[in-house]
Amino acid sequence: MEARVNAFATPTGGKLAKYLIAASRVLRESSVPAATLHLVEIRASQINGCGFCLDMHTKDATAAGETPARLNLVAAWREAGCFTEAERAALELAEAGTRLADGSGVADEVWANAAKHYDEDQLVTLVSQIGLINAFNRMNVITRQPAGDYVAGQFDAM
Repeated sequence: MEARVNAFATPTGGKLAKYLIAASRVLRESSVPAATLHLVEIRASQINGCGFCLDMHTKDATAAGETPARLNLVAAWREAGCFTEAERAALELAEAGTRLADGSGVADEVWANAAKHYDEDQLVTLVSQIGLINAFNRMNVITRQPAGDYVAGQFDAM
């Protein structure tokens, strides 16, 4: 598979990449556990069918110490007992926030469940993470960025 265009190699795309990666760093500095942010990235990327982001975020999560068993069960998190209640709430919010086009939006119950586990700043972090990963997913899917060649931490220097 070949990319339609390397969006981040263009002048505009290169600038945009730096800003998006900087935004991602801000979110990583929050008090939301890094493991939770990785799970959110992975679940949204699964829903959106973004191979590039799945490759990237599973490798970054693995490098950060995430277990293969948990990574393998992200798509079936409702049936898997290896996720905490807080992680489940974040995954549920990620699914609802990613599936906005389905017409149901984010139900009050989904928000209330997340609010049981996360304070306001953490909720803003999760919502921002969901928005950011969806932006990356859409850019990569539209331009058909191939998966498989990412090396953990590859974009840390940007």
